Amino acid sequence: MEKSLYSLLLSDQVVSEIDRLALRSGMSRSGLINRILAEYASIQTPEMRIESIFEQMEQLLGGAGDLVPFFTRGQQSMTMKSSLQYKYRPTVKYAVQLYKSIDDKGRFGELAVNFRTQSQALLDEMTRFFGYWKLLEDEMIAGYYENGAIDYALQDGRFVRTLALPAGSAVDSEELSEALSHYIKSFDMLLKAWLSGSLSASALRTDYLKAFKDGPGV
Repeated sequence: MEKSLYSLLLSDQVVSEIDRLALRSGMSRSGLINRILAEYASIQTPEMRIESIFEQMEQLLGGAGDLVPFFTRGQQSMTMKSSLQYKYRPTVKYAVQLYKSIDDKGRFGELAVNFRTQSQALLDEMTRFFGYWKLLEDEMIAGYYENGAIDYALQDGRFVRTLALPAGSAVDSEELSEALSHYIKSFDMLLKAWLSGSLSASALRTDYLKAFKDGPGV
C-alpha cells in the first residue's frame, strides 16, 4: 500500500491529543492518523495486518510453556524468549519480522533464532541442530514453495530462515498466525529435546514429520 504526502488543516487541540495517543501506542503522528482513517474507512493497512497477526500469536504462544512473547504495537517485529533445558538454563530468543508486502516468491518475513552463549559445547550442539534442521527442510519442504523462497543463514550466534507462503496458497491473518505459532513452538520443542540428549538425528526427522505432516505452512 503506497503512501503519499498530503496537507491537512487540523486544530491544535486535535493534534495535541493525537500526539499523546501516538506516544502511548509507540506510533508516529502520521502513522496513528493513517490508522484512524483506515479504521473509519474499513480498510486494513499493512501495519494493521501485521499487528493483527502478532496479537493472535501473542495469545497462542502465551501459554506455550517456556515461550514468553513480547510485542509492541506499531512494530514490524515480535520476540519470544525461551529457557533451554541445558545445565545453567541459558535462553534463546526468537524474533519474527514481517514485511509490509509479500514478494513474488511468497516471502513475507523472516524468523531469527538468537543464541548468545560462552559455552563452546552448547554452541556446537546448537550449530549441529540448525544444520540438521536445514537438511531436513531441504528434503521435506522444497515441493511446497517457489524455488528459492526459503533461505537460511547461520552467523555469529544467529540462525535466520525466511518465511514464505506455500506456492499457490492464500491465507488470512488468523491462519498465518496459527502457522507461525505452530512452527516456532515445534522448533523450540525439538531444539530442547535435542539439547537434552533425548533426540537423535533419525528421531529428529521422525518428530519433524509428525509436527509438519502437511508441510510447515510458512
